[in-house]
Amino acid sequence: MASSSGNSSGSSQLHNSGSEEDIQMLMDQRKRKRMQSNRESARRSRQKKQQHLDKLMSQVTELRKDNNQILTSINITTQHYLNIEAENSILRAQRMELSQRLESLNEILNYINTNNIGIFENEDLQTSSAAETFMNPLNLMYLNQPIMASPEFFQY
Repeated sequence: MASSSGNSSGSSQLHNSGSEEDIQMLMDQRKRKRMQSNRESARRSRQKKQQHLDKLMSQVTELRKDNNQILTSINITTQHYLNIEAENSILRAQRMELSQRLESLNEILNYINTNNIGIFENEDLQTSSAAETFMNPLNLMYLNQPIMASPEFFQY
C-alpha cells in the first residue's frame, strides 16, 4: 500500500505541475496580450501627438504668413500717411503764402481805389490823369483778376 500511496502522491504532483504550467501559460498569454495592447495604445498616442504637432506647426506657418501680410499692409499705409502728411504740409504753406499775397494785393487795390477817387473831378486833370492811370502798371485791369497758382510754382 505504501507504493500505491506513493503513486497517488506523485500523480497529484504531476497534476498540480501541469495545472501550474497551464496557469503560467495563461498568465504569459495575458501578459503578452496586455503588452501588445499597451504597445498599440502607445503607438496611437504617439500618432495623435504627431498629428496635433503637425496641426500646430501648420497654424504657426499660417499665422506667420498672416502676420507678414498685416505688417506689409501697415508699412504701405504708414508710407501713404507720411506722403499725405507731407503733401498736406506743402498745401498749408502754399495756402499761407497765397493768403499773404492776396492780402498784399487787396492792400494795393485799396490804395489804388482811394487814390483814384479825386482824379476825375477836374476836367483838365481828366485827360492827363487818364493817361497816367493807363500807363501806371499798378492800375491795370489784370490786378482785379484772381491769382491762380499751380503746384509747380511751389516746387523747391
